[in-house]
Amino acid sequence: MIEIIELTKIFSEKIIAVDNINLQIKEGKVVGFLGPNGAGKTTTINMIVGLCKPTAGKILIDGMDIREEPEKVKKIIGFVPDDPLLFEKITGISYLKFICDVFEVSIEERRKRGGWLLQAFKLLDAIKDPISTYSHGMRQKLALISALIHNPKILILDEPIVGLDPESASILKKIMKRHASKGNVVFFTTHIMEIAEKICDEIAIIDKGKIIFQGTINELRKIKGDKSLEQLFLEVTKSENEKMDFSFLD
Repeated sequence: MIEIIELTKIFSEKIIAVDNINLQIKEGKVVGFLGPNGAGKTTTINMIVGLCKPTAGKILIDGMDIREEPEKVKKIIGFVPDDPLLFEKITGISYLKFICDVFEVSIEERRKRGGWLLQAFKLLDAIKDPISTYSHGMRQKLALISALIHNPKILILDEPIVGLDPESASILKKIMKRHASKGNVVFFTTHIMEIAEKICDEIAIIDKGKIIFQGTINELRKIKGDKSLEQLFLEVTKSENEKMDFSFLD
């Protein structure tokens, strides 16, 4: 489980990126983290994985405090940032071997799980090529495989679908659902409401650094009415688009 307690991140007097938020993400759940651009999603995720130090508050991962036991926590996390940084001068297979060494993945598991992932994401033919030759989508696939290869208990993905072809996106969604069904945690951000609506057990919506809703989509519909998630999201975040007059386009 991920437990976020009164978490705050202040970059300056005028920039409060995350404002005293509380969240609980339970085992066996796929939880979508939704919000407008600049709402605080990536900053929150970076604090959860230990890339960014909180100004205040606490983050517990599987009962462990990320600040007190960072190595233990990071060993059970699989993380894909919104802009994965890969070692471009080495081959894909060398990068995967490096990741496996870091997470102490056995040779047998590398071959079994790694082989399946490479085949599923159709990266097997290119895995011996330099990463510098990869397209954006191929780099995203390599980042996803790297996050999944050690079979982490906690899977945290920041906009994981961006850049993927439809087949790979479908495979990833199935992997996410399957991963959670085994009692693991999947926490991911997305701007694609259709994806969140199809695969999320729960959603958390953040706006201007504050959590404004957490629960199931059906629970949100009970509050706001029987509408699409996109409509619900725009209402909850009070999007200006809802008030704009588009008649000039006619």
